[in-house]
This record gives sequence, C-alpha cells and structure tokens, in this order.
Amino acid sequence: MTAQVAPVRPPRADALRARVMPTGITRYTRFLAWASLIANIAIVGTGGLVRLTGSGLGCPTWPYCTDESLINTPEMGIHGVIEFGNRLLTFILCVIALLLFLAVLRVRPRGMRLAVPAFSIGVLIIVQAIVGGITVLTGLNPDIVGLHFLISGLIVAIAAVLLFRVRRGEPVPESGTRLDVSRAGLVLTLAVVVNVWVWVTVFVGALTTGSGPHAGDSAASRNGLDPVVMQHVHSWPAYILLACSLAFAALAAVRRFPATRRVSLGLLALIVAQAAVGIWQARTGLPITLVIVHMVLAVTTIAVATTAVATIRREGRPQRA
Repeated sequence: MTAQVAPVRPPRADALRARVMPTGITRYTRFLAWASLIANIAIVGTGGLVRLTGSGLGCPTWPYCTDESLINTPEMGIHGVIEFGNRLLTFILCVIALLLFLAVLRVRPRGMRLAVPAFSIGVLIIVQAIVGGITVLTGLNPDIVGLHFLISGLIVAIAAVLLFRVRRGEPVPESGTRLDVSRAGLVLTLAVVVNVWVWVTVFVGALTTGSGPHAGDSAASRNGLDPVVMQHVHSWPAYILLACSLAFAALAAVRRFPATRRVSLGLLALIVAQAAVGIWQARTGLPITLVIVHMVLAVTTIAVATTAVATIRREGRPQRA
C-alpha cells in the first residue's frame, strides 16, 4: 500500500491563521478589544442621533428599510439616511465581535477567560438588533426603547471586562481566591455599591427619557410619566452615586491601591461631568448635542465602573512572598 501524505498547508495560510487566531495576546487582539468597547459606546451616540432628530421611523419597517428595499431610498430623505446608517453600524459591530472572538479563541493560558465574554458580546449585539427591530415595529414604544439602551449598557460592561483582561494578559483569579479582606474588602464592597447605583441611575434616566419630548418620531407615544418630576427623580440616585464614588475614591487612596485609585478618580470625574451635563441640558431645553453627550457619558461611566470592580479584585489579592 502507498502511504498517504498529509496535505501541506501553504505558509501564507499558516501566517493568516496565526494573525487572526493567535495563541497569545497580540497587538491585533488589543486593537480589537479597544475597537469593540469604543464602537459599542459610539453606537449609543448614533442611536441617540436617530431618536433626537426624529429619525426613529426613518426606516418604517424591519429588517428591510421599506417593504420593497433593504436600504433607504432617496425619497426617504435625511431621516432614512440617519436610521439606515445606524443599522449599518450594527453590521460593523458584528464584524468586530466575530474577529475579536476568533482572536481570543486559542489564547493561552485558558485561565484568562476571554472567549465567553467575546462570544457574549456577539450574541447580545444580535439580540440588540432584534430589539431595535421591535422598537420600529411597535412604533418606538418608549419601554422597548429604554430596554434597547440598557442592553447597550450591558454590552459595554462586558466589553470593558474583556478589554481589562486582554490588557492584563494574565489568568483570572479563581472564584475561591480570597481577597486581603482587611485592606480590600470594603473597597470592593464600595466598588460594587457604586456599580449598583450607576445602573439604578441609568435605569431611572431611561424612564425619564421615555417621558420627555425626544420620542424619535412625532407619532411615537410617551410612557405617561411627568417629565419635570422625572428629572428630579433621576437626580436622586445620581447624587447617591456621587457620594458613593467619592467614598470609593477616598478609601482606595487611603488603603493604597494605586491602580484602583486611578480608576476611581477617573470614574469620579465622569460622574461629575455627567451631573454637570445633566443639569445643563435640563436647564436649556434638552438640546440635541447635550443629550447625546449625556447618553455617551452614561455608558462610558458603566464601562469605567465595571473596570473598577475588576481592578480591585485583582489588586486586592494577597501578595505572594
């Protein structure tokens, strides 16, 4: 019998596979991790532009833009361009998510836990696209629009965790690994409390938006809440969040966790900026630019707050002799 010879893979194919599916953290992996976070934050801004320019029904159906056309038509004007442009960005997010998943799939050691969050981002982007379609099919129901925004926040949080792990390039501590409770326990608790209040503030903000004037289309319904009252209600968890973030930053400095202190100060600066923009937009009639900035700052705050928890969990472990 003649021995069978295994086919020889072309060198270029091996080089491409090594680049697209590396076995370690590379510059390409870090680029994609950053791209995933930035793009998922950016689409919140473009989604806000869709709503704030009254383009929410620029494409009146889904998944097609019209009953006959997948893309917008000239007759649909600028609203069709804005809405379809935002849909097109979802496709770009899917491409980034796929490339990122492939880039972390073979990374060693496995303990870095990169594949699951990368896969989760891709799945949630698809879920987000479906929810976006439902918002169109329900005539921009404010509750579904709010859910649409909250899912974006969740994607950003996962992308922030993934970026943190890629940048660290080391195994994630096992669930049984204990913190140095005497030094880091309270700091971690405050980091978690801050995250809770970030999400409470964002949730109440979504309800406030659902009561306000920017519905995405003149025919879209509102949630029936009083927008003036909701602006005040929205400020209550925001002030609690500010107090908790101050305590978190102070304790991180006192307990001498330098990496956590840097993240906490960045988080505190974001929360102060977000509060300033929120007050400014409320007093100037909710101008489009300020509302978009407010939305982008909200999900950026989610990213940094999530990173703060991951940072103290790593930095708070007892140092080995």
